[in-house]
Amino acid sequence: MEPGGGAKLLWLLLLLRATHFPCAQADGWNGYAAVIEVTNGGPWGDWAWSEMCPDGFFASGFSLKVEPPQGIPGDDTALNGIRLHCGRGNVLGNTHVVESQSGSWGEWSEPLWCRGGAYLVAFSLRVEAPTTLGDNTAANNVRFRCSDGEELQGPGLSWGDFGDWSDPCPKGVCGLQTKIQGPRGFSDDTALNDVRLFCCVN
Repeated sequence: MEPGGGAKLLWLLLLLRATHFPCAQADGWNGYAAVIEVTNGGPWGDWAWSEMCPDGFFASGFSLKVEPPQGIPGDDTALNGIRLHCGRGNVLGNTHVVESQSGSWGEWSEPLWCRGGAYLVAFSLRVEAPTTLGDNTAANNVRFRCSDGEELQGPGLSWGDFGDWSDPCPKGVCGLQTKIQGPRGFSDDTALNDVRLFCCVN
């Protein structure tokens, strides 16, 4: 290693930690085993902070923040936020809700749950492709696969198409990070564009 290389490496690690840059494999300060992503996320916005379930908890349910259709000449944003409902085993009363950044519009849905102590392990995102003319909405809905194979589709909107499923977590989802476009005044808003999920194994 060249002189000063150790200091440069330490600086880089601290920078990655400060910006919550997700690694493909586990690192010493986050405790997750992998990150799962999809390839069809929207192009606008910035990655926000990550939020993790408490140690030993896994996401067994989710809820969505959705703005209903606004009509003409309204500005639609569709999916604005995702919450994970983290639990231990099949005791729904022992839950903890985690949320990365969310958009400004819409209302939260009631949670949808995996059955019998199963966990969320994979996801697919419904995204409207960008258009130069008209109202862009980016992400519209999300569906999750549970560890028992059940699929849960959120109460989002129907614009766009579902993309491919992400890779599955080895055991279960334990955190998330959203990509959000902030309010743009009189310009076109899209709110939530993409999401990454974190996998834990214990």
